[in-house]
Amino acid sequence: MEEINKTAKIQFFFRPFSADPKIQVGIFVAFLVMYLTSLGGNTTIAVLVQINPSLHIPMYFFLANLAVLEIFYTSAIAPLALANLLSRGKTPVSNPGCGAQMFFFIFLGGADCVLLAVMAYDRFVAICYPLRYTRIMSWPLCVELVVGSLVLGFLLSLPLTILIFHLPFCGHNEIHHFYCDMPAVMRLACADTHTHQTALYIISFIVLSVPLSLISTSYIFIMAAILRIRSAEGRHRAFSTCSSHILVVLLQYGCTSFIYLSPRSSYSPEMGRVVSVVYTFITPILNPLIYSMRNRELKDALRRALRKF
Repeated sequence: MEEINKTAKIQFFFRPFSADPKIQVGIFVAFLVMYLTSLGGNTTIAVLVQINPSLHIPMYFFLANLAVLEIFYTSAIAPLALANLLSRGKTPVSNPGCGAQMFFFIFLGGADCVLLAVMAYDRFVAICYPLRYTRIMSWPLCVELVVGSLVLGFLLSLPLTILIFHLPFCGHNEIHHFYCDMPAVMRLACADTHTHQTALYIISFIVLSVPLSLISTSYIFIMAAILRIRSAEGRHRAFSTCSSHILVVLLQYGCTSFIYLSPRSSYSPEMGRVVSVVYTFITPILNPLIYSMRNRELKDALRRALRKF
């Protein structure tokens, strides 16, 4: 009981990116710009889908939900990271605060991965079974798929967070990261973490490989269907609706696989921190850009909205 009380009172600090205050300020400005751009872009997509009846179809319903997830996902990381950059690593975070950030990061990130698989299934049905699309992708099913993504994210996050924060922390409390990421926090535990690391690796492998397998299978059938389309215009239109999703999947799954599926012996805290910037700040910016640039309906809806102002 005394050990638990001692652990609960521990405060963590995040290691600065640099000892040079000017570099810290430069990184702060870059993070702030990326965060605000991400908020603006994803909010725009969510609002456009909401206010345009022409976008009230399953594909844009899932896209709007992905945008909302990205807003909360980035907001779970950015404010504390920005405060830490300004204070040069002197902003403390309590043990419960670190646990809460980790919980929401895993919860929203896990839901994000599952939702990308749902979006691939939606494209599979739209291209391979166009005549049955509206019957298969009914609104009740779409809502259930989104809720299911959130439930799976929650069921993934809760046990992982409890598992890690049941470890005893003592002495060294500087996290070599800019948020409470699982591998970085586990390195501070003053106990054997071999079982925890094995559990994290197995769960990460399942969470990343199962949705990615579903996405890959969907796109194998999609590509086969696209190649059977006779007109070049039809092939181009079908491919353009999928290529943006493929780019987002490659970014999301590539970076997370690098962090969570790399062997411990090859894990570099510095490299892990740099790669994490990609999927916590850069990917949420690129998602609305990629989807809007490669989607005619979304671009038309944006032009119509801008004309009203």
